[in-house]
Amino acid sequence: MIEEFRRLHGPGQLLVLANAWDAGSARLIQSCGAAAIATSSAAVAWAHGYPDGSALPTRILVAAVREIARGLSVPLTVDIEDGYSSDPGAVGELAAAIVEAGAVGINIEDGSAPPDLLARKISAAKAVDLFVNARTDVYLRGFAPPELAVAETIERARLYRDAGCDGLFVPCLSDPPSIRKIAGEIALPLNVMIVPGLPPIAELRALGVRRVSAGAAIAETAYANIRRIATQLLSEGRYDAMFESAMSYAELNALFVSKSH
Repeated sequence: MIEEFRRLHGPGQLLVLANAWDAGSARLIQSCGAAAIATSSAAVAWAHGYPDGSALPTRILVAAVREIARGLSVPLTVDIEDGYSSDPGAVGELAAAIVEAGAVGINIEDGSAPPDLLARKISAAKAVDLFVNARTDVYLRGFAPPELAVAETIERARLYRDAGCDGLFVPCLSDPPSIRKIAGEIALPLNVMIVPGLPPIAELRALGVRRVSAGAAIAETAYANIRRIATQLLSEGRYDAMFESAMSYAELNALFVSKSH
């Protein structure tokens, strides 16, 4: 599926990703027409009882990837945060395990570490055939003043491209002039994250964006609904909210019948 995943990032394409966190959410999102499935690192961690921030044991991550991939017929890409290690060799081993478990791509981020460290991690990950989406946190963490953020992002993109990455993810990049400038300069498919104020999909396509991700937002909304329903039940003794927008047992169960073995 790696070639199909690369095709989805080609010129004129715009891949929209509604990020999943387990086999059930991934299978449901696929049934909604998704061309590919991406995980949210935060949501996967929460689903297993860990905080976001490279706290999830990698053995649990790899097992989760295997469970998710088993139920899919579209490409799967996995957010591996910073690779869960500062050792490029260990990151390369994790990338290989992720691919063996059924994924065709990864997201890997620079965070607060020096950009050249991510470049070395990318090179190590590319020892196997996979799509590496390099995330830079220039906008997310405010690593540069506003007037220098575009230039800093482009500089990092060139470093990561030279290391072998296949795409660039810039979370919290949302203003059209900056999107257009970065998309036009980096010679990589540009991935942005859905945040309040982000232009609509049609405008993003015109600006040169090739990938749009929901990040943890879908999981956050799902958990908010669980809290609302559980609070009403436990604190008020009522359960009308439980049935306001519920899918039926039969509809949900039918998603998994063909993947039960």
